[in-house]
Amino acid sequence: QVQLVESGGGSVQAGGSMTLSCKSSPPYRGCMAWFRQPPGKEREGVAAISPNDDSPVYIDSAKGRFTIAHDSAATVYLQIVNLKPDDTAKYYCAAESRSGTCSTRAEYMHWGQGTQVTVTV
Repeated sequence: QVQLVESGGGSVQAGGSMTLSCKSSPPYRGCMAWFRQPPGKEREGVAAISPNDDSPVYIDSAKGRFTIAHDSAATVYLQIVNLKPDDTAKYYCAAESRSGTCSTRAEYMHWGQGTQVTVTV
């Protein structure tokens, strides 16, 4: 069982930046993704990355402001710039696509507890 622990959330003013981290234990080096669930809305995948693929995938609303990356320590990051109030959500890290397809729409086998991001005006 892979355990995922997110960190880096908090409250930030609109226009600011934030980097979320997700550490896997034991270290997982397969497909990993970030999801978010805004208040009162369904959870949605925002970005996914495979260590064997240099082309991360993003949903359209995340392109240009979100960057997903990973390091050799099996930690995956999500950097968000120019934060907007609509980015307010609980952000979750996920690992291991059930289908083997690394995408924002895949079903994932392992989930973290989430970290809250609140963007204020």
